Amino acid sequence: MATYAIGDLQGHYNEFRQLLDLIDFSSQDKLWLVGDIVNRGPDSLLLLRFLKTISDSVVVVLGNHDLHLLMIGENFARLNHDDTLQDILTAPDREELLHWLRYQKLLHVDRNYLMVHAGILPTWSVVQAVEFAQEVETVLHEKSKQRFREFCSHMYGNQPSHWDSNLEGYDRLRFIINVMTRMRICTLEGRINFSYKGGIKDIPIGYLPWFEIPNLASRQVTVICGHWSALGLRVTNNLIALDTGCTWGGSLTAIRLEDRKIFHVPCAGLKETVHQQ
Repeated sequence: MATYAIGDLQGHYNEFRQLLDLIDFSSQDKLWLVGDIVNRGPDSLLLLRFLKTISDSVVVVLGNHDLHLLMIGENFARLNHDDTLQDILTAPDREELLHWLRYQKLLHVDRNYLMVHAGILPTWSVVQAVEFAQEVETVLHEKSKQRFREFCSHMYGNQPSHWDSNLEGYDRLRFIINVMTRMRICTLEGRINFSYKGGIKDIPIGYLPWFEIPNLASRQVTVICGHWSALGLRVTNNLIALDTGCTWGGSLTAIRLEDRKIFHVPCAGLKETVHQQ
């Protein structure tokens, strides 16, 4: 049995199946998916259905595109011009698929690894990050649809842009979600720039990649993430970044955690070449 962490799928079902063939996937293996399993690629519906059938072998953390789909499903967001989610929304098993997606995690910790879509705030310890993720998951997994829908109505927004332990209510939940599904860069004080999507060399003055902030409180674990396609593959003692831009004609990447062997399959990508996440 092996554990493979895999980068942003974004609806690329064929490439995902090719990657599973490459790693010789069996039902005894575990697949850790860093989120953004839907949208932009052509086969989000096929991908969701397939993941649901192998759910015993899969650990998913939610990404911003996955949450976007849930918001659209509850009529709190509209399809964007480049979204490829319509087939899910009109599928006969739509509600079953959205329910399955909603009950996935925001963060996963196992052994010395922490998996999250975008990252965790540099000042957050692993214990804090787990607790904060559970605050959001409690609402996401609410059996009461009314409470979940109320949460959806407050989820979008860029404020607050920095952490305060006294944050409460939807401001607190929104910030936690934004950190874990949208963050790329922040200041030394922890103020986040949510609009930046470029590479390392063009980061605005005063900001750093969240994982390069000195004295990371989570440095005792290796964070596995995706989200930042312009960053590409990055493997260090404390970071495994796996978004290698499948949607943009790059590749879909997996890493076997037992020996950190890397596996790639090429992706056809979309016609656009700019990085937009």
